[in-house]
Amino acid sequence: MEDRTYSVSLAKNPLIAVNITPGHFTTNNVHTNNYLDVSELKSNTDIARDVAREMAIPYLSSTLVDTIVCMERMEVVGAYLAQELNQDGTSVMNTGRNIHVVSPMTNAYGKLIFADSAVKWINGKNILLVISTVSSGRVLNITIECINYYGGKLAGVSALYRASEIKIGQQVNCLFTAEDIPGYKLYDTNTCELCKGGQKLDAIISSEGYTKLE
Repeated sequence: MEDRTYSVSLAKNPLIAVNITPGHFTTNNVHTNNYLDVSELKSNTDIARDVAREMAIPYLSSTLVDTIVCMERMEVVGAYLAQELNQDGTSVMNTGRNIHVVSPMTNAYGKLIFADSAVKWINGKNILLVISTVSSGRVLNITIECINYYGGKLAGVSALYRASEIKIGQQVNCLFTAEDIPGYKLYDTNTCELCKGGQKLDAIISSEGYTKLE
């Protein structure tokens, strides 16, 4: 599978790149013909710092941010993003502000919740949601519902990648879109064209990576 992998870099910063593997993959709710590996962008501290600089641009001079909520292991990027947003500068909206970086938990019933000790950083606060990838929009919408439930005010959403054909009712500032990946497709699990064509699944994918299917 790995021998099919190639990279796509961000035009204005070639160090920021995603590795793309064509094939047949499944998440817990959709199938796709490409696996996007964004693990380096989330876990390599040097690259994550560059990612945060790019993600901060839409908000630096226009958006108040009290709390950054991170999903899908985006905490490293979120911490650097907080630093970028409260840097010194006459045109920087959040200069000198204390910005908290938190992540929700999943309870025993599979619902997203915030720890009681973290609610004070959500309720009535301006929230910037940072997520790894937006494909079907399911995780994004569940997270927004959680933020709303705890009284947070959504100030913006940023992602490493968004499948641009998906309509989710919320603007997502992203580094890469499906337009950057030739032939990228998402399929409903019940009507997947690859399944109908007899193409076997290569792997199960999640925000943690992939698990091959033998």
